[in-house]
Amino acid sequence: MPSGATRVAILGADGDLTARLLLPALAELVEAGRCGPLEILGVGLGPYTTESFRERAAPWLKERAPSVSEASRTRLLHALHYTRGDVTDAAVLGGALAPERGPLVVYLALPPAVFAPAVRALVASGVTGESRVVVEKPHGQDLASTRALNRLLHAHFPEAHLFRMDHFLGKQTVQNVLGLRFANRLFEPLWNAQHVARVEVRWDETLTLEGRANYYDRAGALVDMLQNHLLQLAALVGMEPPRTLGERDLRDKKLEFLRAVRSLSPQEVRAQTVRARYGAGRVGERAVPSYEDEDGVKPERGTETFAQVALWVDNWRWAGVPFVLRSGKALGSDRHEIAVHFREVPFLAFGQPEHPTCNVLRLGFNPDRLDLSLNLNGAGDPFELEGAELGLTLAPQRPSAYARLLQDILEGDPALSIRADEAEEAWRIVTPILEAWRADEVPMQEYPAGGTFEP
Repeated sequence: MPSGATRVAILGADGDLTARLLLPALAELVEAGRCGPLEILGVGLGPYTTESFRERAAPWLKERAPSVSEASRTRLLHALHYTRGDVTDAAVLGGALAPERGPLVVYLALPPAVFAPAVRALVASGVTGESRVVVEKPHGQDLASTRALNRLLHAHFPEAHLFRMDHFLGKQTVQNVLGLRFANRLFEPLWNAQHVARVEVRWDETLTLEGRANYYDRAGALVDMLQNHLLQLAALVGMEPPRTLGERDLRDKKLEFLRAVRSLSPQEVRAQTVRARYGAGRVGERAVPSYEDEDGVKPERGTETFAQVALWVDNWRWAGVPFVLRSGKALGSDRHEIAVHFREVPFLAFGQPEHPTCNVLRLGFNPDRLDLSLNLNGAGDPFELEGAELGLTLAPQRPSAYARLLQDILEGDPALSIRADEAEEAWRIVTPILEAWRADEVPMQEYPAGGTFEP
């Protein structure tokens, strides 16, 4: 390895996350010249040598990073080393990571239950607080485990060296929420309860379980999507203007919003939340079994594949405005968007239609789009209204969201990672919902795979 190479350790290197996201994102950075020389140290339980692991990783990169040149993929593979062993064993980590050589970037590509023992093993192996530690979401299994994990991490690493990954925050449309709100006088004066009727954060997808039962059947849609990704999007939509976009100012304002989100009472959980799972059906041309019949699923767990929650924000800006968060798998179409629904105008001189169309600002993902619905005079009759859409499709994101966040980690910038107090507030919000769902206080509904579901 070249002297001065950044050493990146991936614990759980033989897992799905490494194949789908980590290595392809690192290859993007290599291709774009956005990082210096790398030395990648993978540790996992898979029965590989360095050579056989490189052979296994090559098709991952070819499939997941097709726009990256073969030369850049080859450079990344040559930087990759693998050690077979238990990531909770200090002796294994000491031999694989050689902490005496200096600080590392350590990525915990692991299930949440393994975070704490892996951190203890890291510290026992000699990894010091000068290293950076990256925690993949969900950041804990519940509020108590998240608080315990934060205490453990803070005992050995400064918060500035801790990166709780949420790759949604690297998406350009998410970051455009900040520009749209705080760089345009047009919107910010209307961004309040006086003018906004509701905010929707929606992540409907046609994807099914896709072989991820070992993780997903223990998490479900509420923990997998709403507790982290969608709450973060809601915080960016609803937070007060920060003084700067530096890590402290930006994350302070997100935290302020999350703290204002009301914990739902048992009655509110029953009235304002929906859980469901998909039944057998067809998604496109593909026949899909019911979720309960998917490989690896344990029906007795009662895991939901659809979650919808209406949350309320107790502050002056948003009092009385519902923030509706929803995500579902195996639906008939992909719909990924933030939608700000404005209130009706107080009076119309156009014959007072029974249901006037309200203005909606939509920020879409995949593709990244900005759309605004307006009411205009009709083409035939100037005294009738018709709806119109103003839209803009953004250029494809380069680098990808994951690569953007990995670049920040390599550079030591935590602005777009989740701070400890944010993670705890997010769990505080969803805990009453989780408890009620696990006690079957909210009935489990069902929708056909490939269909629509509008509870």
